[in-house]
Amino acid sequence: MADIAAAQSVLEEERTKLIHQLDELGATESGELRSDTLTQESFADAGSMTAERTELLGIAESLATQLAEVNDALVRISEGSYGTCQRCGEAIEKARLEFRPQSVQCVDCKAKSASV
Repeated sequence: MADIAAAQSVLEEERTKLIHQLDELGATESGELRSDTLTQESFADAGSMTAERTELLGIAESLATQLAEVNDALVRISEGSYGTCQRCGEAIEKARLEFRPQSVQCVDCKAKSASV
């Protein structure tokens, strides 16, 4: 990512994609399934519907978490703190931001927090 505008563009595209995926699953942006998702038709279907609902909830929660990270990155851009490690305060490496624009930690701090 050469600049903040490019990062913002990538993040906005990712945000749109995640919202679309959540909508296709029948979930809200917070990852909750809408009431019209998987309506039960008979008692015999209840077990399989519960299993499917559980699977959908897991996917929706994962997408909602990713969406929250993207939204947070967009807020950091608007606040002027994008690209600064939230742990050590140093600049996050350009290559890391290009690979994962929603990153909140530099590579060193991320490695330290993963080993703890």
